[in-house]
Amino acid sequence: MSNSELGRNRPTVLVVDDSAFMRKLVSEVVESTGEFRVIGTARDGQDALRQVAALNPDLVTLDVDMPSLDGLAALEFIMRDHPRPVVMLSAGSTESGADATLRALERGAVEFVRKPSGAISLDLDVVAEQLLQALRAAVGVVVATHPVLASGHLPAPPRPAPMQVPLAGPPSRVVCIAASTGGPAALAQLLPSLPAWSDTAVLIVQHMPPGFTQSFARRLDAASALTVHEAVDGEPLRAGHAYVAPGGRHLRVQGPREVPSLVLGDDASLWGVRPAADHLFTSAAHVFGAQALGVVLTGMGRDGAEGLRAIRERGGRGVVQDHATSVVAGMPEAALRLAGSDAVAPLGAMAQVIGAQVAALDARVALRESA
Repeated sequence: MSNSELGRNRPTVLVVDDSAFMRKLVSEVVESTGEFRVIGTARDGQDALRQVAALNPDLVTLDVDMPSLDGLAALEFIMRDHPRPVVMLSAGSTESGADATLRALERGAVEFVRKPSGAISLDLDVVAEQLLQALRAAVGVVVATHPVLASGHLPAPPRPAPMQVPLAGPPSRVVCIAASTGGPAALAQLLPSLPAWSDTAVLIVQHMPPGFTQSFARRLDAASALTVHEAVDGEPLRAGHAYVAPGGRHLRVQGPREVPSLVLGDDASLWGVRPAADHLFTSAAHVFGAQALGVVLTGMGRDGAEGLRAIRERGGRGVVQDHATSVVAGMPEAALRLAGSDAVAPLGAMAQVIGAQVAALDARVALRESA
């Protein structure tokens, strides 16, 4: 096969950024390994829409903060009119910037990469591999038209009415959730459908860099019956609460089981990520044993597989997201191969399946006690 034929077979990428310098840097990173071909560049959202229609790229890298039509608005038009995998590039240096990035993920972007030093990042090479990994994940994603309005506004989901329960005490069981690529959108759909259990806490590891998880937790909290917030080192675990691992820090549970608490750690990355779900799941297995449920959602890689095996070996239960509804099925499929599961569920049915598995934890314990 000739070099020209090889070039034609590479996935094509449209690079969108309002800085000519950043367009050049991003293009160089994208083409650095020979896996991708930059088919064109665009200077803002309006230009991006014209280029997507004219060039029909396989993938788009889209800057969040741009004049005229910004990245979020451009994404909504792309997902409505010309759906395809989009990787966001975000400066993410302010709360509003982080919030815009999270809204992009909820609206169909496959992944985001944080520019290491703001809008003009001379050191883009620091995140070059992360960008390439995001593009590799995006290649295998099948994107359907996303139901957003051309106005750029999505109605906020109503916050469910909280259950009338006594002041939250320590949980008797935990639900641990792992997610990566595609996870923010999946969790935005799942968490609002879960009840504010009076005896269960939820712990979440979403692979995400520092500076985004606090806004992410706040957005989940606004739509959920559960009280959702970013985990704090040393805080007691409470039923009816959901805790999001801070970006860049591992999250674990420590005993005793009667008064469990959270521990944040800065130890080395695992599987190239921090936080890592395997650390959370394994610690939950040790503290809660047969009263732990592990859930592995969409994501690239194998994080969560070892931890799910630890939970199931201790008598707990496991659920994995099915292939069809996973943006990237690497994590759930790795977990299924290594640990097995008690259920494989599509995202739309995940809340119902989790509820049934939480009930099954009690049934399993009651059966053992009566034996």
